[in-house]
Amino acid sequence: MTEANLYTLYKGVYVPNGIHTPDSLKYCEEFTFRPDDVVIATYPKSGTTWMQEILPLILSEGDPASVETVPNWDRVPWLEETRASILNLEERPSPRMLTTHLHYNMMPPSFFQVKPKVIYVMRNPKDVFTSSFHYYNIASFLVKPGPKREFLQKFLDGKVIFGSWFDHVKGWLSAEEKQHIMYISYEEMIKDLYGSVSRISQFLGKHLDAGVIEKIADRCLFKNMKNNPMSNYSVVPQEFMDQTKSQFLRKGVAGDWKNLLTPEEAEQFDAVFKEKMKDVKFRFAWD
Repeated sequence: MTEANLYTLYKGVYVPNGIHTPDSLKYCEEFTFRPDDVVIATYPKSGTTWMQEILPLILSEGDPASVETVPNWDRVPWLEETRASILNLEERPSPRMLTTHLHYNMMPPSFFQVKPKVIYVMRNPKDVFTSSFHYYNIASFLVKPGPKREFLQKFLDGKVIFGSWFDHVKGWLSAEEKQHIMYISYEEMIKDLYGSVSRISQFLGKHLDAGVIEKIADRCLFKNMKNNPMSNYSVVPQEFMDQTKSQFLRKGVAGDWKNLLTPEEAEQFDAVFKEKMKDVKFRFAWD
């Protein structure tokens, strides 16, 4: 199956047409935000599922039921996907938790008017590529990656779902008003999960004591998330996601790109990164 079969070109980037329909995209465009909404914004494979575990636990002050009774795609739904339009988000009590893979300039008009809180999660693009390479192999709604070198070129050219990683990150980093956006990286969360949970809590105005933060951080360790059927995608039928090939929650580490990319490929990646991000002043945690 090719891009023509499985993807729709939406505002210049590919989106999987099985879970992004004209109706779901229209719903997203017309969505009305509230000031106390919390939005997780990510480029795919950057730590979305992890943040979908952390956020409900912070807002519920550590109640495990917040992540053990509802699958992550319903508890913190993607605004642009088909599920959002049937979940009656308008009737959900505040603060609502939402997710998006959209670029900053693709967000609906209400987003820029209301300015809800955003947690933007970034990850070393070489690890994003590595995770994507494995993920594209197990998801039936995505074009198979093919040979690694071929997929690497597609990734660097932005010919993958949600387009260019470089454009996505640059767009969100250059947001005109940053007071309502918190930037955090996968690598920071790996290095200091307790500190990351504490920082996110403060950003959201949740003053949690050390014991609750410790409990949340422990609950969100990769080994514990991997055993949560509401987060590990084990309830998704094999015809959509074949986890006999590779698990959705695979390793949860930083630097796994070293096990996939050759020195030559890593050098090529670094050269493209240097060129495309040359005007970005932000200090990335993986540098």
